[in-house]
Amino acid sequence: MKFHVLALALACAALTHAPLTSAAPPKATAAVNAQGFSPERLKRLDAAIDEQIARQQLAGGVMAVLRDGKPVVFKAFGQRDIENAQPMRTDTIFRIASMTKALTSVAVMILYEEGRFLLKDPVAKFLPAFANVQVAKADGGTEKPRRPLTIHDLLTHTSGMSYGAGPAKAAYEAASMKDWYLVGNDETLEQWTNRFAALPLQSHPGEQFIYGYATDVLGRLVEVVSGQPLDAFIKARITDPLRMPDTGFSVPPEKVARLANVYGLEGGQLKLMETSAKSDFVNGPRKLMSGGAGMVSTAGDYTRFLQMLLNKGELDGVRVLAPKTVALMTADHLRDKSRGDADGFGLGFWVNVKTGGFRELGSEGAFGWGSAYFPQYTVDPKERLIILLMTQLRPAGNSTLALRVRNLTYQALIK
Repeated sequence: MKFHVLALALACAALTHAPLTSAAPPKATAAVNAQGFSPERLKRLDAAIDEQIARQQLAGGVMAVLRDGKPVVFKAFGQRDIENAQPMRTDTIFRIASMTKALTSVAVMILYEEGRFLLKDPVAKFLPAFANVQVAKADGGTEKPRRPLTIHDLLTHTSGMSYGAGPAKAAYEAASMKDWYLVGNDETLEQWTNRFAALPLQSHPGEQFIYGYATDVLGRLVEVVSGQPLDAFIKARITDPLRMPDTGFSVPPEKVARLANVYGLEGGQLKLMETSAKSDFVNGPRKLMSGGAGMVSTAGDYTRFLQMLLNKGELDGVRVLAPKTVALMTADHLRDKSRGDADGFGLGFWVNVKTGGFRELGSEGAFGWGSAYFPQYTVDPKERLIILLMTQLRPAGNSTLALRVRNLTYQALIK
């Protein structure tokens, strides 16, 4: 689906002047667009992004705000390739890193709805390589898990699988398991999973929120249960039905020109980090389908995926999940164990449980996540709202823009 920027017309503010003899002060009626936003206040969102680009702290990006499925903001800023003066476009393709996790989690829940497993089922029932998994101890030894590792543990990041940190750090490093980036690996997901299963967990299942490789293991679960490669399953069951043509695990030759460069902040200076010519998404082995951090997408595609979740599992007559399943995914499963931008965690993303849970502007029941490349999304069922910033900034230095755009969106919502 192609989005076009809505013409956001400013209504004239009607000023009502009370008689001089009246004690009532003058009253102003603020301009509001059809989606309940103040066009004047939305200028603050543009200004914040433009300011970062002007200060050379960001190359460019695409900002999308949708309410009731209609775009309030859908705009490209800056450049996707500074060196060749290529402007950012709304159809630019971005590496989405951990925003891949939401798609893999939905893939798992599709199979769950088919009755293929229970969330409390042991992972080893489907992935035998985990049958004898051990847990690392602080003294360097290992011990048996206190209970079986479950699919629910993988979905909630309570499986004890980190990106290297923890008491088993040395073992992870020896196995080259110390970074989320797996796209360049010259091995299949099955081969990687079997290698990973030989490593100890960094904590006992269910006891701690530890962000890491759990969703990559879920990707292998999808393959085993469905009998299809992860990329084929996601294409057949999610991206094709939802009309997300630019979302996948690699960039085909005819779309390479639309892939944004990666820039990073080093010493406060913007530096070119990766071009399409040096990208594994274009020229890599394309063997390991990383369900945790291995996909690319566009703002248009990803907002369609988020709109499906906001619509309780359906979009444009295509039902991907049942409403009860989406409700389960967006409920808090961890309470005080949760870690992230909000006070709860569901099955694949943070969940805001109560007002103040964000510690910033937000609504109860909102959910979302972000990416190592700096994109960030928020879905707010209460306000029927989607907020998405797509960009490629890694490392991001001390930039807070990805989170500030959420506040700048909410402060413009006045009706």
